[in-house]
Amino acid sequence: MLTLATDVDALSRFGRALADPIRCRILLRLRQGPAHPADLADALDISRTRLSNHLACLRDCGLVVAVPQGRRVRYEIADPRLGHAIDDLRSAVLAVADDTTCPEADEKDCC
Repeated sequence: MLTLATDVDALSRFGRALADPIRCRILLRLRQGPAHPADLADALDISRTRLSNHLACLRDCGLVVAVPQGRRVRYEIADPRLGHAIDDLRSAVLAVADDTTCPEADEKDCC
């Protein structure tokens, strides 16, 4: 059985990952299917260095995994349930208040 501390830690890691717009874009793109870093950088129009920092954060938070493919690495959502959670959270937030915005948080490259 999970403890309250474990539950809070899990939600905090998810929240840290979602707190950055670039990490949100990465997760939404990976929700469509696995991708290589170069393809992600091109699709999201960000530098590979910046993408690498955000992917490291998402890996550290346990939300994405790196899957070796020969000399390349492919990234994907760590568990299909996370993809469903992202979809459910996005739908719920839009349903509750689609005309509400949050103030900009300090942009940080890692959790």
